[in-house]
Amino acid sequence: MKIIVRLIRVLVFVLLLVLALANTQSATLNFLAGYAWTAPLILIGLAFFVVGLLAGLVSAVPAMVRLRMENGRLKRELRVARETPVVKEEPPMPPLI
Repeated sequence: MKIIVRLIRVLVFVLLLVLALANTQSATLNFLAGYAWTAPLILIGLAFFVVGLLAGLVSAVPAMVRLRMENGRLKRELRVARETPVVKEEPPMPPLI
């Protein structure tokens, strides 16, 4: 299974490398206020990939913090539960008639 995963990774890398080498022509990206950025197309694609990656990471931070806090709370509750002695209650006796 590991060999198949490695082969797929190598295949994806080679495909992306061929894509990058095929798109070396310059492209102009026009922003608001008349600003323009001229760069190779693959560099513009890489910039958008990095911006998307950073946006995804920033959006995941609140959930990670919440889960870490909940994990700490649950660990504390487990520690307290393990430290408290277990009281064994005997069932009530049936009424004597």
